[in-house]
Amino acid sequence: MSNVPSHLSTLAAHGWDDDWAAAFAPHAAQGLVPGRVVRVDRGLCDVLTEDGVVRADTEFVVPRDPMKVICTGDWAAVDPAGDPRYVRAYLPRRTAFVRSTSSKRSEGQVLAANVDHAIVAVSLAAELDLGRIERFLALAWESGAEPLVVLTKADLVPDATGLSYLVEDVEKTAPGAQVLPLSSRTGEGVDVLRAIVAGGTSVLLGVSGAGKSTLANALMGADVMDVQETREVDGKGRHTTTTRNLLTLPGGGVLIDTPGLRGVGLWDAETGVGRVFAEIEELAADCRFHDCRHEAEPGCAVLDALERGELPERRLESYRKLQRENQYIIAKSDARVRAEMRRTWKQRGRIGKMMMEAKRGEHQGPR
Repeated sequence: MSNVPSHLSTLAAHGWDDDWAAAFAPHAAQGLVPGRVVRVDRGLCDVLTEDGVVRADTEFVVPRDPMKVICTGDWAAVDPAGDPRYVRAYLPRRTAFVRSTSSKRSEGQVLAANVDHAIVAVSLAAELDLGRIERFLALAWESGAEPLVVLTKADLVPDATGLSYLVEDVEKTAPGAQVLPLSSRTGEGVDVLRAIVAGGTSVLLGVSGAGKSTLANALMGADVMDVQETREVDGKGRHTTTTRNLLTLPGGGVLIDTPGLRGVGLWDAETGVGRVFAEIEELAADCRFHDCRHEAEPGCAVLDALERGELPERRLESYRKLQRENQYIIAKSDARVRAEMRRTWKQRGRIGKMMMEAKRGEHQGPR
């Protein structure tokens, strides 16, 4: 960091830098002050400014596009005074963690903005759901942040050998991402994670019962988040965090804690899916056809690897599932993609019909 005014040292600790200052210059010329959104709640938000945290109204930044709704992590341009103050604009986001909503409409929801590290918390108190990890990672890679998988409650694994096997399984599921076993109760791995997140903004993601709030408390060194017990029968828990909060870490950096996510729908995450399944994408480069779908095409390098036992069938099925889901989400808002999908379905139907006719001919034999 260089040439950051001393009166903005509080903001600098929350990620403010010369590039943000340059982007904010037009708003500064209007007499507005910068601040970082630490919480959003029904049209109001808490914004950290050089004067401390202020309550502000978002009335003037209510867009039609839900992807442009102000969210935790945004850098806002706020009125210098008033009761209430108003957010007049926010700066273009460097990164954004987005998922699709449960709505039948084609909408995305931004969970956190301007994030450097996306921490996917996975509890070892329950059976690993590798497919869910892949889904979180696809969104994390797509956001532009650096993903990290934290295996919480490592102290519940009875032996070191068992823990190493679990870590290895997740590492195979998360190519390119660091996998860190951790116990908030014993402190194992907490210092390693604290060093990683000290360099920027991190968002904490995971389902209810993953130990996110306990982990946030461990990183903060204090009980700032309420913690609820998980069920012994399945390791699941109730929602502890109900809003997205930006916390200042004592060792440096900031942490956005999110509510447990029941649904993690993809949102235009083609690049993210490709990063999660890097080995399949690498194999696909050697397929005979550039548009190979890795289902029944001749010369498919992916299917060849599957037959040789070099590619687990679970990985390929998960890859196909996320690819289909992502295409469906895109098609809901893109007529060109919808038309392409219809052409593909018709082509598959013709191929299937030809294959069935060929099989019937083989069974009937020569006349």
